[in-house]
Parts: sequence; C-alpha cells; structure tokens
Amino acid sequence: MASQHAEWLLHELNSEYEATRKCLERFPDDKFGYKPHPKSMEMGYLAILVAAIPLWLKYIGEDGEIDLAKFPQPDITSTQGLLEFFEKNMAEARRALSALTDEDLEKDFSLKRDGQSLYTVKRRIDLPVTLNHWVHHRGQLTVYMRLNDVEVPAIYGPSADDRNFKAPE
Repeated sequence: MASQHAEWLLHELNSEYEATRKCLERFPDDKFGYKPHPKSMEMGYLAILVAAIPLWLKYIGEDGEIDLAKFPQPDITSTQGLLEFFEKNMAEARRALSALTDEDLEKDFSLKRDGQSLYTVKRRIDLPVTLNHWVHHRGQLTVYMRLNDVEVPAIYGPSADDRNFKAPE
C-alpha cells in the first residue's frame, strides 16, 4: 500500500504538471541555444532539465541513486521531442511514486558523480527537495521565456500575458 507521504508527493507532482506542460508547449524550437548571460545555461538545456526532473523521482524512489555522469542525456532539438520526453518521464514518476511504501521512503538515496557519492539522505527527504528543484528550474525557464517574448503561462496566478491580467497601477 502506498505511503501517505508518497500520495502527498504524487499530488504535488500532479499539481505542478499543467503549468510545466504549458511552459514546455510554448518553448520555441529556435531558442535551444539561447543564453541570457555567459554563465547561464542554454535555454534548451534548461527546458530538457525541466522535462527530465520527473524521471529523477523514479530513480530516487526505485533505484535509490542517481549518478549524474551516467544519467541519460537525450538529444532533443524540438518542442515536440521535449513534450514527448516530459510525458514519458511524468508517467514513470507517477508510477514510481504510486508504488512507494513507508519502508521504501526510509531507505537511503545517494546522488553521485562518476560513482563518487556527493550526498546521501533518506528518500523521504530528497523527493520533496527534488520537486522544489523542479519548480525552481521551471521558474528560471519562465524568465528565459519572458526575455525572448514568449508568452508566460499562468502558474500560481495570472501572468502578464493573460488576457484578463491588469497590471497594478
């Protein structure tokens, strides 16, 4: 039987789904290489990261580790490819979270790079941190969108691109 904590995580994942999908749907195919600053990541890399993070939840819950050096890095160059990758990863995350028990959540998760552990914590700790990480990068993506005159969807309330939005006076 799924844990109540896992049910809450699944609810959070699903509640962020629609806004994330809307951001990815509006991603312009010609902006994969855009960078707002030399130290910033490319817009395409950021969008792929936003589409990939749900898959992290699957790895955390089922495998108990992610090795950043070995984590799949897809070669995506279109909005359609981005959406297909995102939907596949959402399905994996939903399936994995739905199956987690309290016992599973008490097991360790390790983030690694080339086999070397960067940190280890309980899965119940890292899963919500990863959801927050996902939301953070989606927020970055909306800034990149704004800088490129791409309409930003409503996320937690109206955006300036909503037809009914009225800017404060």
